[in-house]
Amino acid sequence: MRQIVLDTETTGLEPEQGHRIIEIGCVELFNRKLTGKHFHQYIRPDREIDEGAIEVHGITNEFLADKPVFAQIADDFLTFIGDAELVIHNAPFDVGFLDHELRLLNRGLAPIRERCGVLDTLVYARRKHPGQKNNLDALCKRYMVDNSQRDLHGALLDAEILADVYLAMTGGQTALALGGQQGDGSGGDGEEQIIRLSADRPRLKVLRANDEEIEAHKAKLATLDKASGGNCLWLQQEQ
Repeated sequence: MRQIVLDTETTGLEPEQGHRIIEIGCVELFNRKLTGKHFHQYIRPDREIDEGAIEVHGITNEFLADKPVFAQIADDFLTFIGDAELVIHNAPFDVGFLDHELRLLNRGLAPIRERCGVLDTLVYARRKHPGQKNNLDALCKRYMVDNSQRDLHGALLDAEILADVYLAMTGGQTALALGGQQGDGSGGDGEEQIIRLSADRPRLKVLRANDEEIEAHKAKLATLDKASGGNCLWLQQEQ
């Protein structure tokens, strides 16, 4: 499965107000592993960048003066993403800007969601962690992903960080290594290894929750149920 983790930086917040993309950063995942392939491009927007946007990403009009316009890099970008699933944090923002840029080309190009599947990690994080902060910095802290270099937003850096967050948030390893096996499921010496437990091993001790722990568990489920609008699956199963 090929996925592209993508981020953009822009001149402002609304493409309907004429704002444009000024940076695209993408990294490739294949079968949940980073391949080392990436796409990164600064883009001249031919309009002024809002001061508020410059404070976020630090990209100036002067820096972009000699960069190509979107029309010059569009084909390379579309070739890179192909029909892969796009992994984006707050996808409507980036997809909205990308579709706006494609429309401005007047080439009848299909919008992004007709080309690619889109996985919004913000939506995923909100479902997984209801009632908590789920911006990229908060997720980095929650999943212990190093974002120490993120003084300013940058499309490629943020895509690289998001890739690590996405892999951690959706399960980390794709294969469990047991009995000397490698992460890809193959034995270290090329032969399958089977580990059998002794039949006369001691029975495992079962620790049951006490009344105080059960009440704390119920209170936590009630909090999750309220934060998720009555969609706490654990509570529904218990009922």
